[in-house]
Amino acid sequence: MRQGEPGDTEADTRVCGLFDGGALTDPDLQRLVDASEAKGTLKRLCVTHEDTDGGGRRRVIIAGLGKEEEFDAEKARVAASAAATRAKELGAESLSWVAPEKDGAVTGIVEGTILCLYDFDRFKSSKDEDDGGGGGIASLEVVGGDEDEASTARVTAAAQNAARDLQNLPSNVCTPEFLATRACEIADAHDSVEVELFDRDQIAEMGMGALTAVAQGTYAEPRLIVLRYQGGGDGPHLGFVGKAVTFDTGGISIKPSAKMHEMKFDMSGGAAVLESIDAIATLGVPAQITAVVPATENMPSGRSVKPGDIVTAMNGKTIEVNNTDAEGRLILSDALCYAVDQGVERIADFATLTGAVIVALGHTYAGLFANDDDWCAVVEEAGRATGEEGWRLPLHPEFAESIKGKYGDISNIGEAGAAGSIAGAEFLKHFVGDTPWVHVDIAGTAWGMKRNYVGNGASGFGVRLMVELARRQGSDPEAGEGSDPEAAVNQGV
Repeated sequence: MRQGEPGDTEADTRVCGLFDGGALTDPDLQRLVDASEAKGTLKRLCVTHEDTDGGGRRRVIIAGLGKEEEFDAEKARVAASAAATRAKELGAESLSWVAPEKDGAVTGIVEGTILCLYDFDRFKSSKDEDDGGGGGIASLEVVGGDEDEASTARVTAAAQNAARDLQNLPSNVCTPEFLATRACEIADAHDSVEVELFDRDQIAEMGMGALTAVAQGTYAEPRLIVLRYQGGGDGPHLGFVGKAVTFDTGGISIKPSAKMHEMKFDMSGGAAVLESIDAIATLGVPAQITAVVPATENMPSGRSVKPGDIVTAMNGKTIEVNNTDAEGRLILSDALCYAVDQGVERIADFATLTGAVIVALGHTYAGLFANDDDWCAVVEEAGRATGEEGWRLPLHPEFAESIKGKYGDISNIGEAGAAGSIAGAEFLKHFVGDTPWVHVDIAGTAWGMKRNYVGNGASGFGVRLMVELARRQGSDPEAGEGSDPEAAVNQGV
């Protein structure tokens, strides 16, 4: 952050935002607006140059911000991403943004810039040097605005990029044990965070028959990862639960080979939960959170769980495993039971649970399913505030009926081709009791979003949302207090 005149910067590239129909205070730049070379249409860019006090020349990008009355942090992310992408193409190494005096502007500029510049090239033997001739953008300065807001945005965006790193790692590197090691690193970095890890035998001894069943087919060691954040505050004890299937073949109900390589992303919920705790602890958010990440592969072998097998979850519910590719809800069932057993008062779980949610909501919204209207409203509002939006889908007794078991209490799949995401949520609802709970199905948003500041690869979706939930709930004991409505979920990614 810097206060003072916009032109008093050492950055090699300056960015000025322009609202649709608006004007700029710099007369030289305004001439470009008057000549219609620069326009305020969102993502529209105009590149020019100006003289510096030292006798040199500096690049200036006029970035369209859209209509002023519609401007928010999300529009700022989009505009900042467009400007940073163009600046990188032109060889810029440092940016200086003039922050519009609007709510969310600083947050959006910082997050949009950091997220769009993300690149994962860890496994490339020769790095791509086609970045416009420079070494890439190494610094961002925002002129005006609140320094704390910028710092929070920087920490949150960095955590989201860390989640994207975990997502992008191949499954032969990012194993359940690898995720457990990352959890230990987070705990070691913060006095406010404690970690507890459970191995295959301990998972079985705790009565987690559903997680045990999924993990029994793989030779990779599973882990139940628990992070406990004690940040103070007087709000409710939050539970964040994240699905972490580090590779999902579908098990005996094996998936088609096409795009199976993308199933390394089936741990995206767990990645977002882990890195959100790192961000929350770094920011010192006043909150109490128990994060639970069940981590395993889902592999076919001679010892795999089979269609028709019946397993018993931690709360005593018996489950007919009628499709081994609906494994996410199995491992989540025990994780949710564990979170409830730890005394959490509000639960949000994040999971790449169902392909059906992509059919319903595409890659724009996550699916939301809840047993409590007030808590769901809190999650919805946090999603709108952070740009990680969800759309609530219904729970209903008829959907609950569709997962009733013939030989056990419930089946892990519902009626073929009907309300698959909702059936999955109805399944999960059996494991939260009366605790207010929201299930966030991120199968369509964990990757493939095509949103310009995260592209169509790994998105780290959920990190910003969880940080915001912690901030909103940490000091509000009444937040999320609520009623007793119905909620929803189904078929496995």
